[in-house]
Amino acid sequence: MGTTYKRVLLKLSGEALMGELAYGIDPSVVATITEEIAEVVREGMEIAIVVGAGNIFRGIKGSAAGMDRATADYIGMIATVMNAMTLQDSLERLGIQTRVQTAIAMQEVAEPYIRRRAIRHLEKNRVVIFGAGSGNPFFTTDTTAALRAAEINAEVVFKATKVDGVYDSDPKINPEARRYRTLTYGHVLQHDLKVMDSTAIALCKDNNIPIMVFDLSVPGNIKRALLGEPIGTIVGESYDVS
Repeated sequence: MGTTYKRVLLKLSGEALMGELAYGIDPSVVATITEEIAEVVREGMEIAIVVGAGNIFRGIKGSAAGMDRATADYIGMIATVMNAMTLQDSLERLGIQTRVQTAIAMQEVAEPYIRRRAIRHLEKNRVVIFGAGSGNPFFTTDTTAALRAAEINAEVVFKATKVDGVYDSDPKINPEARRYRTLTYGHVLQHDLKVMDSTAIALCKDNNIPIMVFDLSVPGNIKRALLGEPIGTIVGESYDVS
């Protein structure tokens, strides 16, 4: 068992909610994810979540098809709120109190993002789900995760992915690819390793927030990661490349 954290930020991609579907939301996958989160919340951990929208709409794809990039990104931000509300419903059916806060005002369905209110919810053991990205086009939900983590004083960002960590090359193409156990922010930026986008990495570096990359598809991994087990790859200031 590794470090036990008090307050963390979990970054979920929209694709994580699809399961084996071509698009949309797989309720059984959502239930599995939220059951693991609920277990840890019941033990007193404060959890905030940032969720993407790749399962519904991805801004860059819309831009490539001729749509104005900013408009496409706004549509993607709105789509993240659908995912946030889905997670909220699933968690609340498990008896976990939640709040959805959005960076674009949608007062009929969610609170506006207010930093102090978000922190107060976390202190009351409510899961806070941040929707609508940062409210700005041209910024990814990875960057939003880093930004919100800094704002709420999270101890670590957990990035749930489809691979079991960060590799020196694509393990699907190169069977000899090596998985890193630990990395520095500088190494990630210098070698353009696809952990998170460079803005997100720089934000975490400037605020000394470690990033744990782990495989979401392994049952129990969310709970293991949140409880500090050394799975996946951890990126930080003081970690050697290993």
